Amino acid sequence: MPNAPPMRVLIRRHSLMVRVTHWVNVVALVVLLMSGLQIFNAHPALYWGQDSRFAAPWIAMSAQERGERVVGVTTVGPLTFETTGVLGYSARKGVMEPRGFPAWATIPSWRSLADGRIWHFAFAWLFVLNGLAYLSAAILSGHLSNDLWPRRGELSPRHLAHEVVQHARLRFPKGEAARRYNVLQKGAYLAVILVLLPLMLATGLSMSPGMNAALPWLTEVFGGRQSARTLHFLTASAIVAFVLVHLLMVVASGTWNNIRSMITGRYAIEVEEPAP
Repeated sequence: MPNAPPMRVLIRRHSLMVRVTHWVNVVALVVLLMSGLQIFNAHPALYWGQDSRFAAPWIAMSAQERGERVVGVTTVGPLTFETTGVLGYSARKGVMEPRGFPAWATIPSWRSLADGRIWHFAFAWLFVLNGLAYLSAAILSGHLSNDLWPRRGELSPRHLAHEVVQHARLRFPKGEAARRYNVLQKGAYLAVILVLLPLMLATGLSMSPGMNAALPWLTEVFGGRQSARTLHFLTASAIVAFVLVHLLMVVASGTWNNIRSMITGRYAIEVEEPAP
């Protein structure tokens, strides 16, 4: 007798708090990123240390004249790339102008450091309060310890290698194994929640004049104001990279199933029908 096809069963995957804070975070991080790029455009260069050494940035975006044309140029250490139309020199409303990041990537789209700061600081508060609500609920409900913290054996080199190979082949857990996050998901989420997001917040605060007056030592923890600015940029870039990989995994493992779970909390898995 042939085996019966597996049944699709809806399980509870995400609590209401996880879903609400997830979508609030999506909005907050998008606005923080775009307004942050607006702030960065006021001086599109990064340095290490306390002071801006204008002659030797380690990353810089600028518009340069080359013969009869103007080009966008991005410098990363000793490397130089022509990035006309995207970085350094791009169009807004059909008119080319010198700017670090293009108009479509910033809030507001026009050049305004003051407006960029207003948007950035307003949504930074939303981001912080939302993050505290999530973390508090995750600790109290056991979501952090039960769902996100790696279990015994999951961090063994053999298990980690197996998970890496399976993900590289786009082979994702099925059946009962799909009820839980795998160790790579746990590691990525914990790195973002406990390392990247707090670091982004702390480096952002270290650049605030009010915080400099209240906690003058905070900037020194990161090696100076310019180092804090650079770490803030790199941390935000790492979060963008995480989001892009996360979206790729959402699509590869089942777009609608994953989106539904983050809207309704229900996630479909396949289980074997019990024998009669």
